Amino acid sequence: MEEIANLLRETRKESGIELSEVSKDLDINELILQNIEEGKIGPFKDVFLLKTYISNYAKYLGLNSDKMIDEFNEYLFEYTSKIPIKELEKTIELNTKEINEENKISSPYTKQKVKSKKGIYILFYILLFILVILAIFWSVNQITINKNNAYVFNYRK
Repeated sequence: MEEIANLLRETRKESGIELSEVSKDLDINELILQNIEEGKIGPFKDVFLLKTYISNYAKYLGLNSDKMIDEFNEYLFEYTSKIPIKELEKTIELNTKEINEENKISSPYTKQKVKSKKGIYILFYILLFILVILAIFWSVNQITINKNNAYVFNYRK
């Protein structure tokens, strides 16, 4: 990757083009181009997108983009072949578990039942019922005065 990075950087400098100009012309973030020129592939999550950036950058500078991509593929092969097989198997196993858990199909009989929130609704209705009873009691209490009906008037003689 260092060879690719050096070739891109040196070609750009020889052409007298600034990195900001390349960034504007290719519509690629300047930080991405800087990482490519420094040979850093760590910040890139998508290898195919990185290949596209390298290819476009090489075409822009007038270099053979196919040759650059072939060199990058060789580098990538060497880089990935140095990863221990146990680590690869462990990563594949974890990814497979995550995918299986997300896409797990089960019947209604074996499917774990989701706990419902019926208890909260029951509590809400009980509290609402108590409030209604209290409101009725309060209004009846307001209507009656000294245990006499409010409609009965005391006449003074």
